[in-house]
Amino acid sequence: MNKMTNYIDMRTPIEIALDIDSEGMTTARKLYDFLGLAQGQFSRWAKANITDNGFATENEDWWGFDIDVEGNVVKDYRLTAHFAKKLSVKGNGEKAEQAREYFTTVEERVKQKAIDMSQLSPELQMFNKIFQSVAQQQIEQKRQADKIDKVETTVQNMKEIFTEPIADWKAEINARVREISIKSGIEYRELWSKLYGELEVTAHTNLSRLQQNKIKRMERAGNTKAAIQSETTKLAIIFAKPKHKAIFEHIVKMYAMRYCA
Repeated sequence: MNKMTNYIDMRTPIEIALDIDSEGMTTARKLYDFLGLAQGQFSRWAKANITDNGFATENEDWWGFDIDVEGNVVKDYRLTAHFAKKLSVKGNGEKAEQAREYFTTVEERVKQKAIDMSQLSPELQMFNKIFQSVAQQQIEQKRQADKIDKVETTVQNMKEIFTEPIADWKAEINARVREISIKSGIEYRELWSKLYGELEVTAHTNLSRLQQNKIKRMERAGNTKAAIQSETTKLAIIFAKPKHKAIFEHIVKMYAMRYCA
């Protein structure tokens, strides 16, 4: 018979909901869900409030890491209690108030620990300072190593984006646009509109007019409705014109470099 291991989670309900770790930290996605913020807008919210926040410092207030969501690699962020409390101010209602009260309590615990350290003997205080100094050096070394890894990953991603040949063009473009949408936080349909708009400006063309012209030609030729529908999508129109295809592929690659590299 299989042995069952009983595990009792001693955390409070709010700590479980926020998935608080041993250091009192939560993650941005857990906090976002707990606050009940708009669905599908996490990436945009994280960019505005975390990565582009001039009053927050990476590796001090937050740490970025990748997670797998339904087969897609997406960004999440570990947040200190102090920073999480600041972000909770942006929420309204009972959940936001609960989060603020909880993180205030965590901050007070941290302050109490600092006060308790002052009660140590001079020798132990000296050892603590040495330990903190070594720990800080290791954190800085890890930060530098992470930076190098990030640069190497970016370079590798750029190589893949710009040098790997595209086999099934339509399928590859669709997959790339979906990835850009996930990584950038731009809504899928809105992203397609942006890409088509840039193509029309760059190539001095009108995709809607090209669609209508091709529909008329195919109707006159006696094509079936299914064939007409398949061959007159905007992507199919672009695919059929080498110049438009090359320009559009470049536009998509530039977006991929900006958001996925």
